Amino acid sequence: MKRRSIATIAATAAMVVGLGACSSSSSSTPTTGPGKLVGVFKITAGSCTAATTSGSYFRMVAAGGTTAKGPFIANSDSTCATNSYSPLSPGTDGGLITGSYQTQPIPPMDATKNGLAAKIIQPVKFFAVNFALSSNPTDPQSGIAVPVPSVTASASNKLSAVLSALSVAWNGQQFNQGSPKPDGSHPGNTVDATGTYNPSTGAYTLDWSSQIVGGPFNGFTGVWHLEGTFTKK
Repeated sequence: MKRRSIATIAATAAMVVGLGACSSSSSSTPTTGPGKLVGVFKITAGSCTAATTSGSYFRMVAAGGTTAKGPFIANSDSTCATNSYSPLSPGTDGGLITGSYQTQPIPPMDATKNGLAAKIIQPVKFFAVNFALSSNPTDPQSGIAVPVPSVTASASNKLSAVLSALSVAWNGQQFNQGSPKPDGSHPGNTVDATGTYNPSTGAYTLDWSSQIVGGPFNGFTGVWHLEGTFTKK
């Protein structure tokens, strides 16, 4: 497949909107009580069948859409029957680490603008170009200092998270994909990560959305779903 320019993809998204209007090592022992969960949220890889998507995945909402109803951008490189779902696979660290950063490499992209970070997830092909997820002490898009990712479990085993440090590198661009945003705001569809946790097995889910601010995809929203097993440090 030939690489697609940002302009081509933005035009595709505009058409979608129109159609929508018409129609690291760690212990294997999970924690046992409420509080901050410091360790690795290991990712169960996304899987697609003819009709359903399971495991971890990413979706993108077109500008002006909602996370509930879309319109969602179809990823021509997705292996899913519903190709607005892009399955995610665990990176070299096994998943998302809390309490420390998983920084992007230097340079963050190769000569053909594929994102190179591979610690949290394996880079994902999106319109013939790989996007890569990382967490960095300074947000690459805004230049604002951000805290390390953190996830807290409540007494009722509900999760809440601060993921401002998450960033995506793709096609020569840097997009913050955390929540809250580096300045503490929640623009548009941006919603903080929440989820569930089983302290006996370590099984978890985390869901959040992050609306892009600025650049060629201003107003588009990344929708993230991670699931797997937490292991503490």
